[in-house]
Amino acid sequence: MRDRGLTKVGRVAKVFGNAGELSLGLLDTFPDPIRHEEPLFVYIDKLAVPLFLERFERRGRSGATAVFADIDSELRASELVGLDLYAATPAGLDEDGDDGDELYLEDLVGYTALLGGGRMAEIAGFIDSELNPLFRMDMQGVEVFVPAADDLLVEVDEKRRTVTFALPDGLLELYTE
Repeated sequence: MRDRGLTKVGRVAKVFGNAGELSLGLLDTFPDPIRHEEPLFVYIDKLAVPLFLERFERRGRSGATAVFADIDSELRASELVGLDLYAATPAGLDEDGDDGDELYLEDLVGYTALLGGGRMAEIAGFIDSELNPLFRMDMQGVEVFVPAADDLLVEVDEKRRTVTFALPDGLLELYTE
């Protein structure tokens, strides 16, 4: 899962010169006009790294050349080739251009989890991992970890602040026996 508030806007295509210039492939979501004071982002080691534009020149509808601050050599520029570019999503919109009323997994912290068989827990935390995101739950004083997988989430009731889960047999017994 990517950071909330960032929208994919393009990709670094190739090095374009020997002083840090890059050729970019742009998507329709690329900000127009571009604001140099607003950074673009790339993900390096799962972290959003801001890149500030020093120079930017459009090349047709879906291309551009750019120079980013502190990227001053062909070697440094080549480290960015192939990475997707992201921009901050305009206020009020999510990354798909919707009005932002989408509920994210981390928004479920504090909700009551209905775990089946009359068992309930409070969702006490969300551990965001690309390999295995988890909900950390408090089930009557016992700390329980449940995979945050779409196929385990049956229903989310925002008014009642409850989440109904369909858990595999034996998962909770790992914590209670």
